[in-house]
Amino acid sequence: MRLRRCGPDAVLIEVADLAAVGPVRAALRRAELPGLVELVPAARSVLAAFAPGTGVPAQLRAVLAAADTSDLDDRETRQVVLRVDYRGPDLDLVAATADLSTDEVVDLHTGAEYTVAFCGFAPGFGYLSGLPAPLHQPRLDDPRTKVPAGSVGVAGEFTAAYPRESPGGWRLIGTLAPDSEALFDSRRDPAALLAPGDHVRFERAR
Repeated sequence: MRLRRCGPDAVLIEVADLAAVGPVRAALRRAELPGLVELVPAARSVLAAFAPGTGVPAQLRAVLAAADTSDLDDRETRQVVLRVDYRGPDLDLVAATADLSTDEVVDLHTGAEYTVAFCGFAPGFGYLSGLPAPLHQPRLDDPRTKVPAGSVGVAGEFTAAYPRESPGGWRLIGTLAPDSEALFDSRRDPAALLAPGDHVRFERAR
């Protein structure tokens, strides 16, 4: 574990892997450190931000040293179900790369339970961990300049749904059903449908 100062009132806590992010975040939430205003998880780090002028508490290192690696975040997590039309443009490519049929790809993708590991790239874009190993695949050699909103893809150890049209290199296996709740809506509170720690399942719409 490595700590990097990010100005006078924040510190970036770098950890070995994604599995260590949750326990670190949980330990910091429970410790109720003075002035803590935000915890931002990422693939292999947690940013702890404190109120301006507060500084980084001296007990931070002790809290991290005592963190239980099997601990989970104790906040109330939500269960989110996303319905998908599995007719994505890269479904055949994903199946061929994994040496599976397209139905087997869909069965694997819908059979797993995912956790929102962190959010990034675009507002409402949640990186979901828990993707079955056969679906761990590289990004496209030639990324698309436009990926339609609602596209569902896989890349590396993650799966995700695009909240809005944007460039992207993930392998697309489907599209969210037309009646799906928006992944991001600035008029809603909270604006993002998914938050770190939430549990997500995919269901086949067709």
